[in-house]
Amino acid sequence: MTGAEVDVDDPQDARIPTKGAPAPYDAFSGRPPIPLVCVTSMALVLVSGIYLAAYLPRHAPLGPAVGLVAAAGGVLLLAVALVAGLRQFAWNTFFVVVKWTSLAYLVIAGILEYVFVYDGTRGSMLVLLTLSLFVFAVDIPVLLGFSVARFQVPRVRS
Repeated sequence: MTGAEVDVDDPQDARIPTKGAPAPYDAFSGRPPIPLVCVTSMALVLVSGIYLAAYLPRHAPLGPAVGLVAAAGGVLLLAVALVAGLRQFAWNTFFVVVKWTSLAYLVIAGILEYVFVYDGTRGSMLVLLTLSLFVFAVDIPVLLGFSVARFQVPRVRS
């Protein structure tokens, strides 16, 4: 047996967690399903994009895609509201993660927007894709920020 393996049959193995071991801090326990809400928003945007891509190179009917992007925006607002409603939360960690991931995702969204414009996308299709990119550029940083900060112990203000 190598040093990395745990002998589950040996009760003296110190690497096996005991019943009295404290659970890691988790701000999510007993809270609204914020990650699920964020993932739902992203899924709606992806379905909208797949719907639009299925019609290429023809022009797609925009009604269903507009409905999906509007629903994604609404669900994203719900996720932001749920995060904002957290009282005991590691806000410093959340904002550090959101700041840097927002920078990265804004660059990605900007590059994709440039590709859309360079490719000749115009009018309502460009507006719809821009709104989809906005949801993408806000949703992922919120999800990552929450996912990191939820396991950090909040600072106590003195």
